[in-house]
Formats: sequence, structure tokens, C-alpha cells
Amino acid sequence: MRWLPSATACFAFLLLAGVATAQEKGKWVAISDGVTSQVKPGYPGKTAGVTVDPSTGDVFMVVPDQGLWKSTDRGATFARIDDKAIGGRCETGYALNFDPAGKRLMCFMIYGSSGLTTDGGKTWSKSKLSHLDTGAVDWEAGGQTFLAFRHEAGGMLALSTDAGANWKDLQKGFKENVGLFDGKTLIASKGTGLLRSTDAGETWTQVSDIRPASMVMRVRDGVGYWTTEKGLLVSKDKGATWAIEGKPVNANFGPFWGKDPKQMVVVGKGGISETTDGGETWTVVAPLPPGIGVGLVGPNYAWDPIGNVFYASAMGKETFRYER
Repeated sequence: MRWLPSATACFAFLLLAGVATAQEKGKWVAISDGVTSQVKPGYPGKTAGVTVDPSTGDVFMVVPDQGLWKSTDRGATFARIDDKAIGGRCETGYALNFDPAGKRLMCFMIYGSSGLTTDGGKTWSKSKLSHLDTGAVDWEAGGQTFLAFRHEAGGMLALSTDAGANWKDLQKGFKENVGLFDGKTLIASKGTGLLRSTDAGETWTQVSDIRPASMVMRVRDGVGYWTTEKGLLVSKDKGATWAIEGKPVNANFGPFWGKDPKQMVVVGKGGISETTDGGETWTVVAPLPPGIGVGLVGPNYAWDPIGNVFYASAMGKETFRYER
């Protein structure tokens, strides 16, 4: 008689393969316990950051004081891959900055070391400066320039033009919003709208009255994007002018891109919304995870456009997966 696997065996196989069961589809499922039960997370416990390589779907998860962990099977299994180059925890949902083209990731950490990988986590270089709330990277212009924000240093902006090997303090008094198009063209805020510098932060000019909800400007094909509570704030001239583009959507995180620039995902108070037509229409495709919101400090969100999987993490909470 042919042997047939039991329901329990099938369930275990699906978990190991990183495939959601029928019971898990359309639900937020914790995926970090396999790691946090084996190591001792630092303050505030459990996990504190998640991101996805958009070119592979690989998941990267931060465990406080226990570094960066990678999963190639949608969170079924994880292995630490940072070679102890990453420490502390993520303070904000934009501390983990992945190149939209994939492979390259800069981790802006607090209470531990920050670092860069350019090959999906195989090798790492430590940043000379750390204790960074969040940061932007000029991925399309080479990925060598970082603009970071430090709230505990009086709202100081710090600039590196050599991938974190050296840093220069710019000015204090800034808020959490940072972005850059290249080594000279920086975008930031002091709380009322957006400021632009074309001389690497020496001088600033106000270019918008709208202050974004997101902390870091995202760039694709030379176009800059910020999320706001009214929709996407967009610039097509390297930050000289800005305008809300597309239909209104409440958005705090994103945009995360899919197969082309018109497919985007954003996260707001009403859940996770998706557009396939560049923002002309938006559809809520997933709720927020239980107990995780969209505030400045703590929450992290990510999207795997290959597997169509959402991830969420927050300081002191498990990391969660949601498969549609």
C-alpha cells in the first residue's frame, strides 16, 4: 500500500518550505520565534526591524543586540548573516534602507554598529558613525552617499560620501525627513515643509510647504517620492518642485515597488494599499498587524513583490508575515 503523509507531516513541510497554509493565508503570522527562542534579544526584546530584498524576496530581520538574520524561505528559517557588523536595534521604520534594485542594504542602527552590504548579506563593511535614527542612500547615483538623522544629537544631519567610511556633521535643528538624489542634492525638513540643498548641505532653500509622513524619500528612475496623509508627494526635477500625484491615499510608509514603477504599495492608518496604475486608483489589500501601528518610532514594514508577501516588525514585538 502506498504511504500517504499525515496532515501533521504536510503542515510541517509547508512551514519548512516557507509556504503559507490555507489557514495562514490572509492572516498575520508570527515568524520570529524560532530565532528569539534560541538567542537572548537585548532591549526591548523580541525583534526590531524587517526588510526585503526586492530582487530575490529574501527577508532580513533585526533582533536587538543579536544582529541581522536572513531567510530565503519567507521566514520559515533564519540564519544570522551580518558577521557582527550590525548591532543594537532599529529606531524607525526607515532604518533599513534597501536599494530598490536589490542586493544593496544599508542598516542605520542605534545603540550598536551600523553597516552596509552590497551583495545581499554575504559581506559587510561597518560604518564609522552609528547611533543613527534613519538615513537615505543615493542608490541610483552610485550608493556612496548617505544622509543620516540623529535626534539625540539635536536633530543633527550627518553626511558620508564614501559609503560610511567617513562622516561630516552638517547642521542641527532638523526633523526626521531626509532624502538625496546625489552627493550634492539633499532634501530635508525642519518641521515646515521641505528644504533642498544643491551644495551638499552648506545652504538650504524651501521647496515645498508639505511635510511628508515618511522619514526617507524614495527614488526610482530619477523621480523622488514621499508618502503623505493625502497621497504621494512627487518630484521629477531632483527636488526643485513638488506636487501630490495620483489619487489621495493615507500613507506613512513606502512606496515599495513591484514589477514596474506603476505598481506600488504604501502603508497607512487604514492598512496596506496597492496601486497598479501609478496612484490613479488604490485598493486596501491587507490590514495592519495586531498591535503594530504607523508611528514614527518602532514599526517596520516590507513587501516581497516576487512572492506577494508583506512583513511587519516593531520594537519589542515579533516579526509577522502576511500572504495574500
